Amino acid sequence: MVNYIQIENLSKSFGDKILFENISFTITDNHRVALIAKNGTGKTTLLNLIAGRESLDSGNIIFKNDLRIGYLDQSPTFPADLSVIDACLQTENEIVRTIAEYEKLLQNPDKLAESNILSKMDFLNAWDYEIRIKQILSVLKINDFNQKISELSGGQIKRIALANALINEPDLLILDEPTNHLDIEMIEWLEEFLRNSNRSLLMVTHDRYFLDRVCNHILEIDNHSMYSYSGNYSYYLEKRQERIDSFIAETESAKNIYRRELEWMRSTPQARTSKSKGRIDRFYELEERAKQRQSNEKIRLNVKASYIGSKIFEAKSVYKRFGDLKILEDFNYVFTRYEKLGIVGNNGTGKSTFIKLLLGEIEPDKGHFDIGETVMFGYYSQDGIQFDEQIKVLDVVRNIAEEIDLGNGKKLTASQFLQHFLFTPESQHNYVYKLSGGEKRRLYLCTVLMKNPNFLVLDEPTNDLDIVTLNILEEYLQTFKGCLIIISHDRYFMDKVVDHLFVFEGNGVIRDFPGNYTQYREDFLNLTKGGTSKPPALKETRKNEQSSSADISSSIEQSERGVRKITYKERLELEALEKEIPELEQEKADLEAKLSSGEITDSDEIIQISEQFGKVSDLLDEKEMRWLELSEI
Repeated sequence: MVNYIQIENLSKSFGDKILFENISFTITDNHRVALIAKNGTGKTTLLNLIAGRESLDSGNIIFKNDLRIGYLDQSPTFPADLSVIDACLQTENEIVRTIAEYEKLLQNPDKLAESNILSKMDFLNAWDYEIRIKQILSVLKINDFNQKISELSGGQIKRIALANALINEPDLLILDEPTNHLDIEMIEWLEEFLRNSNRSLLMVTHDRYFLDRVCNHILEIDNHSMYSYSGNYSYYLEKRQERIDSFIAETESAKNIYRRELEWMRSTPQARTSKSKGRIDRFYELEERAKQRQSNEKIRLNVKASYIGSKIFEAKSVYKRFGDLKILEDFNYVFTRYEKLGIVGNNGTGKSTFIKLLLGEIEPDKGHFDIGETVMFGYYSQDGIQFDEQIKVLDVVRNIAEEIDLGNGKKLTASQFLQHFLFTPESQHNYVYKLSGGEKRRLYLCTVLMKNPNFLVLDEPTNDLDIVTLNILEEYLQTFKGCLIIISHDRYFMDKVVDHLFVFEGNGVIRDFPGNYTQYREDFLNLTKGGTSKPPALKETRKNEQSSSADISSSIEQSERGVRKITYKERLELEALEKEIPELEQEKADLEAKLSSGEITDSDEIIQISEQFGKVSDLLDEKEMRWLELSEI
């Protein structure tokens, strides 16, 4: 193994806020490392220190000689007048510099210069490299290589920066939230790209599937210290829990000894001698250890949802397009109470537009959304809220409400509510501009939930949130007593929360899939391999959409008693039965008509039809009974 980077006793603080103290670790060749920590505890700062973008307080960072580092910033920037291809060729790599010269020459031809650059391209075998650059850009949905940076969205710029980092082929690749602004198809491509690469990797990401499949080592910052785990994310979860359990056991033991020593310390001074000095020193060390506690707090999102009636919303023949881009075409759907819908699809297929149509932020070309009177939307947008950076965190919440109703007669003050979101009383008096990106996201989530909505609409809620926050948010959404629509590229998050998907395929095609993302992906791959056509696009409402309010109330009561939800396979079986039962009913009716017509005189034929009638009747009874069992889950 070759040491690429060696970190020795590194410390960093901002004012009186300590991020980490005396941390040490090493990154070697073919070492794929994920950095995990709560928002605001120094993940991005540590990456910036290694990349030389910030100064350290103390300690050493030792690099291997001639180590080439590629760095993907969380919010990259390029000069506005650069073209896409020029932005991707901003590097010291000789091959890339030669390609950049060649691209400039194409804009301003020069015969002599052309001869020289062509020879150099041949010598460096740069032609294949240029093709590879454009292939990577194309996979990341960047196809206009001459477009100016000033004309691009923030997401497109992030993808160009990612392409730039990959193209340079560094020895060590440092990535800060690489999956932000990527659709699922791009994420899965990047996942395979990094798994098949032999370069070392240090990254921060909230995407747990990505982390689990790509990384072979985890570093965790907790309580200003660094903990190291040799394994993937699943291994880390197991070993981290063992570490916490061990810490708690040791602390309890120290507390027991501390109580006995405290009695001795409280005894009269005459009971002590000069020989007791060592015992006194050990007492103060023991006191410090006994008073330590594991920082394993959680965001407890115990926010009640307002009552929601049986009518949620109905989409009636909705059409929407922007020029040649078709978003919705004759879209019809009835949304039911307590439904949890996930929306997936490539960028540009209309996912966010669909949400804005539902919320009335933009108007459809034809048709409309009929919203129930009791529906109260809580909207967490991809762009986030624009906070006044010069006010305090506590004032952000107080400007909405001084008290928050938790239900059952319980209320919290604005300050108490913020503590449930891991904003300590001290940090509540910080100005918003001092917060990290993830902390601002957490504060934004707080402002959405505190209004007690009964229909949450979350557009990319996982971006910039730490994994601890995501776990708690998932637990809250799983038991949320309201409706839910989520747009997310976080596959793990979608798998845990939603019960079915709208798959936006572009050109106005939307498919309703009865399961989570992993089930959809497996089904899609099986269909692709088997050559089977995809299920029909969503045109009509689902079978159970016209349920009576009594049926819905019964369903809610069962849910609250803890009755299990229908599984994906059972849902498919139920849908198959709904097709088979009418066919069997028709077959039974046809056989019955033949028997009662009086036209059949052959006794053997009558016996044969009678036997078939009996078999169909038995099978129909069996299918109807199974349908009843499944429909009551």
